[in-house]
Amino acid sequence: MIDHLESERVILREMEEKDWIDVHKYASQERVCEYQPWGPNSEKESGGFVKQVLIDANQEPRSRFVFSITLRESREMIGAGEFNIRDHTNKVGEIAYIVNPKYWGMGFATEVAKLLIAYGFHECNLHRIFATCDPRNIGSSRVLEKVGMTKEGRIREHLLIKDG
Repeated sequence: MIDHLESERVILREMEEKDWIDVHKYASQERVCEYQPWGPNSEKESGGFVKQVLIDANQEPRSRFVFSITLRESREMIGAGEFNIRDHTNKVGEIAYIVNPKYWGMGFATEVAKLLIAYGFHECNLHRIFATCDPRNIGSSRVLEKVGMTKEGRIREHLLIKDG
């Protein structure tokens, strides 16, 4: 397995303990977690998230890969991209991404999603990759469309997210 992924504008690298500070910059914002079952995070929660990521990175077989999204030019961390192998036997994976709102609408989530999908198919040799998205999250829905994912339906009453 590789430890980083690259595109024209971003580098996805394995998350490090110090990244909790940059995670907290976005994970503590109400609008970032509006469609998430978590947050807004306290500093302790952001630190705990990164600690769990580091623990999961050492599991065998490894099924969770969380990358820090860094800008190629400045190396600033602007979010996280996650790839999970949900079923090793049937070769099924899931992608997720979150970007600091300072960088919303600039195409970074689309770049990250493309990198994660390529990683799943080419490095992990998966057969199927999916993503879930709150139907109210129009921005994320558009990202998934742009990267060629097909909407298959709604999973009803599956996850409590704040008010619905």
